[in-house]
Amino acid sequence: MQTQTESQTGMQWVAVLDEEARGLVAAVDAHPDASRLFNGTIDAAGYIHYLIQTYHYARWSTPILGEAGERLKRLGRHLELAELLIQKAGEERGHELWLLSDLKNLGCSQEQVEAAARSPAVDAYTGWNFFTSRSGVPTAVLGTAYVLEYLSQTRAGVGAERLQAVASIPNIHKSVTFLRSHGALDGDHVAEMAEILGRLTDPEEQAAILFSARATRSIYPGIFRQGDPSGLPLPK
Repeated sequence: MQTQTESQTGMQWVAVLDEEARGLVAAVDAHPDASRLFNGTIDAAGYIHYLIQTYHYARWSTPILGEAGERLKRLGRHLELAELLIQKAGEERGHELWLLSDLKNLGCSQEQVEAAARSPAVDAYTGWNFFTSRSGVPTAVLGTAYVLEYLSQTRAGVGAERLQAVASIPNIHKSVTFLRSHGALDGDHVAEMAEILGRLTDPEEQAAILFSARATRSIYPGIFRQGDPSGLPLPK
């Protein structure tokens, strides 16, 4: 059921989307391994785990976004959002190569990365977003994109700087391309998305985007390592 807030028009509903984005940042900050990543103190194994899991979902970003945009165009709905989705598909193209480059500099071959097990969170993330792109409400994918780019804007660039400053991981200075690039790019992307989404007045579309943002907020922290460096489970 939609709440009164979620069916508001203009930038009011985007403020609710911002709350979801801030909720994702808070969830990441509360996760011990994620916190260590962004304050620069994570160990090599934890950083490699993060990069590998990120590769396993980021490689699908272009088809997820592109298929959503093309489907929206075929449906003849919200053509401005369809073009935004297709634009974002192009922006994400090749980002998985940054991850492979970072991992190579950490001693991980592409074959090792491809063979590595995916976490349940990665499968949940890709499964949900492919569903919305191909069968659900295609604009919902923008909720995922918005909160992840908000996270990158607030944490990725700082994380890259701190990892290099602490320098506890061998060759780290050549292994932060993905974080550094996303931190630099996604600030403008968030502002652009907010402006365009602020013109969306369809309550059902708003609700779908917000639901996808909430799903991402719940799923995303699971891509991080779920045990501490000692091998003990993280506290619940």
